[in-house]
Amino acid sequence: MKLGAFSISLAVKDIAASRAFYEKLGFTVFGGNQDQRWLIMKNETTLIGLFQGMFEKNMLTFNPGWDADAKALASFDDVREIQKRLKASDVAPFAEADETTQGPAHIMVVDPDGNQILIDQHR
Repeated sequence: MKLGAFSISLAVKDIAASRAFYEKLGFTVFGGNQDQRWLIMKNETTLIGLFQGMFEKNMLTFNPGWDADAKALASFDDVREIQKRLKASDVAPFAEADETTQGPAHIMVVDPDGNQILIDQHR
């Protein structure tokens, strides 16, 4: 399964304080909008998302169709195909993509330890 770019999405309490902290670790703003309380930060090929008030827990995030620079991949597994494969392997998403659609969509699953995994396709 091709899941695309990987990042960790952090549920932060104060986006400005979190940004300042991660900048001290060498991360720079790569995308997002601090006024909307979300930023994507990058250090070489490592991506983190900072999200204030958007979800309760940290989660692993994959973006089918994108590489680590948010550039379109020539070939990727559509999130709906990934969803079908996961269901066939007895992994039930708690948020599902509408399989009758195309383009942007997302699914969410939980690993055995309760960690949330977001598979978020933007194209």
